[in-house]
Amino acid sequence: MKYRITHSTLYHYSQSVGLCQNEAKLQPRNFWRQYCANTQMEIIPPPLDYSERLDFFGNHVIYFAIQQPHTQLRVTSTTEIAIFPQQSPLNASNRMTWEQARNLFQESLPFGQMQGQQGQAQSQMQDTYLELLEARQFVLDSPMISSTPALADYAQASFQPNRPLIDVVQDLMGRIYHDFTYDPAFTTIATPLSEVLTFRRGVCQDFAHLAIGCLRAYGIAARYVSGYMETLPAPGKARLVGADASHAWFSVYIPGTGWLDFDPTNNTLPLEQHITLAWGRDFTDVTPLKGIAFGGGQHTLSVSVDVLRLD
Repeated sequence: MKYRITHSTLYHYSQSVGLCQNEAKLQPRNFWRQYCANTQMEIIPPPLDYSERLDFFGNHVIYFAIQQPHTQLRVTSTTEIAIFPQQSPLNASNRMTWEQARNLFQESLPFGQMQGQQGQAQSQMQDTYLELLEARQFVLDSPMISSTPALADYAQASFQPNRPLIDVVQDLMGRIYHDFTYDPAFTTIATPLSEVLTFRRGVCQDFAHLAIGCLRAYGIAARYVSGYMETLPAPGKARLVGADASHAWFSVYIPGTGWLDFDPTNNTLPLEQHITLAWGRDFTDVTPLKGIAFGGGQHTLSVSVDVLRLD
């Protein structure tokens, strides 16, 4: 499946901005499920400083600074990307229980044990060790997600003894979908997770944070994924250009299988209609566009996203 994604952000300032410095994470990742063929960035006014790098999590980051007075800033990213078909990860034969997975995250694999192996066996053990080591950071609290007793209490119904981890996560995803109301007017980026849990309302960012917090409360590695999802018009209705939006879901590390994605907002497994932009511990690691502006007074912000299927 091929898509063209156009993500446009417009800032309008009541007073002139003399200098702004920004970071954008608007180029989708390349990994086994998708390939980013081309990304074009248009920044108006044009920046004098511009650089690109990969962050700690491997996300593509663009830094730019505008040093001329301006009252508007428009950043538009246009990407062509291919999504590769895959079977549902729930068809996997990995039936590791959540307790077994938690124990692996808590225990250390003795380096001497790897040294005692030869050839392919040693290589496989090293790969397993490195994957677990990388995943372990996603068990810890992060700036927007703290493992609290309230989150553990909510998740308890899903964490039945000796239950396969894949079944636990699927059940948790379904419960969040049925227990919580999608309400864009209730939360902001800064709304605490405790309020989302108390009032059972929020948006995709909140539901992803909620699921991650529940899983981390039981010692399971989970990370935040930002991206896009293709939305289809109702039968007989024309497709509205620019009416799509950024999306968010979460991913869980299943030892022996790898990272598997789950979308609690739609109670579905991200497959061909989900495009991954970036991942990290929570939203603070993957913010699409952020920065500082000197001057400007009050400002308004508008965002337009268009996900167009090409084939």
